[in-house]
Amino acid sequence: MNAPDLPPADPLAPLLSRVSVGTKYLREPAPSPDDLLRMATAALRAPDHAGLVPYRFAVVRGAAKQRLADLFEAAARAHGKSAEQALRDRERATAPPLLVAVIARIDAGHPLATVHEQWIALGGALANFLTAAHALGYGGKMLSGSKVRDHAVMSAFCRPGETLVGWVVLGTPQGVGRPKFDKPTPDELLGEWPGPADTQDL
Repeated sequence: MNAPDLPPADPLAPLLSRVSVGTKYLREPAPSPDDLLRMATAALRAPDHAGLVPYRFAVVRGAAKQRLADLFEAAARAHGKSAEQALRDRERATAPPLLVAVIARIDAGHPLATVHEQWIALGGALANFLTAAHALGYGGKMLSGSKVRDHAVMSAFCRPGETLVGWVVLGTPQGVGRPKFDKPTPDELLGEWPGPADTQDL
């Protein structure tokens, strides 16, 4: 007996279904080394004027999570947070199954790629990285906060001329997530040029 014809899978399904998943909804397993390489490969497919790759990723796992926890706790105390708040900040490093630091390396004097184009390249790479994680069955979210501006934390990750953007937390999602914020509909987002506001002075 012939197998029934099945409708083709939507090639955009990973893009259309991805949502941010916070740490409290993430469990083991985290992405494997091979999965991380595939996610990094997807990141490198993002638009990137002049091919600068103005970013890099640093994986934080195993014993390195304890070192990051020490940095988070010290940063919290240095900024006058209470012992309880410092402990919560420490757990931001230990609770996720895996963290990936996102580091920008922007060349402000590049003759072809402007600064804003380089930041766009980083954002596109990050979006591809997270969407690839989702397509592989993982969940994740980008986090930043005041810790990215703490000198000790920045120094631990950044080489000269680099900027610490934040961390992606990754793991296996528990349950089905949903978008956190109301956003415009695709029809509202996608307009024509010139539109009414563009033709007033023509």
